[in-house]
Amino acid sequence: MTERQQEILKAIVEQYAEVAVPVGSSLLAKVFNVSSATIRSEMSELEQLGFISQPHTSAGRVPTDKGYRHYVNIVSEAPEPRQISSGERALTSRVSHGGRPEQTIRNAVDTLVELTHNLGLATIGDRLYMSGLSNLFGQPEFMHPGQVREVARLLDNLEPWLHETAPNKPLNVFIGGENPIGRGAGCSLIISKFRSSYSDRSYVGVLGPTRQSYRDTMHLVQHAGKSLESILYA
Repeated sequence: MTERQQEILKAIVEQYAEVAVPVGSSLLAKVFNVSSATIRSEMSELEQLGFISQPHTSAGRVPTDKGYRHYVNIVSEAPEPRQISSGERALTSRVSHGGRPEQTIRNAVDTLVELTHNLGLATIGDRLYMSGLSNLFGQPEFMHPGQVREVARLLDNLEPWLHETAPNKPLNVFIGGENPIGRGAGCSLIISKFRSSYSDRSYVGVLGPTRQSYRDTMHLVQHAGKSLESILYA
């Protein structure tokens, strides 16, 4: 993949996350100040490489799971200097004033729901706390009953999977078909491991459609994990 193709892929991921409409060449031509023909040629290459696809009913393109994975790897491997966001400050405040450990974790999850518009989740001892289910099923991706069933199956199996698999990285991102449960659900699971009074391996994160603002959500989830650990494992 060339540097320009990588930038075009990033633009498609971020634009599609924002508007939920396949991204066309005319918009990208304005962004990159080149002709639509040039963008179409680059998009064709990206499609052949498996990073984007073209829905049958649209002239635009959407990212594939492979495209999202490449984007997430870029975000993870090249962290840029940045200021703490207002969302991260809100998380710190809500976690700091949580009181009991269980309420502190609930506050972190509820804040993630408000900030990401995804389903929020966390382990509290041997239980899985979830909030924001209506957010998840309100997304345009989940209007088909078959898709809803796949998501429900993923949620039914999420708690035992976390206990059995115990992902060990500080931040874990499972995109679409990468999910070991509910591969056909069209969801991405972003979770942060943290230590708490309940366990050395607790989790907090979000579950949403593969179409989402990964950069911001990853920062928020990781910040939630660090904030919870600083309060609950002091």
